[in-house]
Amino acid sequence: MKKPAPRPTVNAPHEVRIIGGLWKRSKLPVADRPGLRPTPARVRETLFNWLGQDLRGFRCLDAFAGTGALGLEAASRGATEVVLVEQDPVLARGLNAVRERLKADTVRVERGDGVAALLQRRGQGLDLVFLDPPFGEGNAELYLSALRAARQCVRDEGFIYLEAPRAWSGDELAQLGLQVHREGQAGAVAFHLLRLLPAQ
Repeated sequence: MKKPAPRPTVNAPHEVRIIGGLWKRSKLPVADRPGLRPTPARVRETLFNWLGQDLRGFRCLDAFAGTGALGLEAASRGATEVVLVEQDPVLARGLNAVRERLKADTVRVERGDGVAALLQRRGQGLDLVFLDPPFGEGNAELYLSALRAARQCVRDEGFIYLEAPRAWSGDELAQLGLQVHREGQAGAVAFHLLRLLPAQ
């Protein structure tokens, strides 16, 4: 008698953890939603080593929040204000539940379009914007729109974090008025910490 074939295992994580700061090791649920792909822990660790562990005074916006891992890492490290923007209503509800559980008074959740949220904040001089749109075919224009919008709402010495399925070249970014401060690669994920190009 043949044994039944084993069921395939699902490799997608059901939770991720905050890796530093006040809420270190706190769990964040990962819902089974299309396009949801949390930033890997080692990428987040590298990013916050680049930024420094103390983000007191930072005003941040996570434009495609998903699990909230990036924005909540910033808040855990003392950021004064973190806005998590998420279009998916299920994910937005989940972010609000996490915010309440952590008693994260500096965090606000907005349901809506990430690029529109950035455009509403033109000239506000944010310190840090996280851009981690869903990977997928046909998203090239979304990346361009998000980068253009983010550039208009960060302060001169601020940062834009970009996560993408490929590395962006210096020439591509220069056309958008941006330059690479630091960059790395982890498997299929290319990640960049960007600054504004100095005014000519």
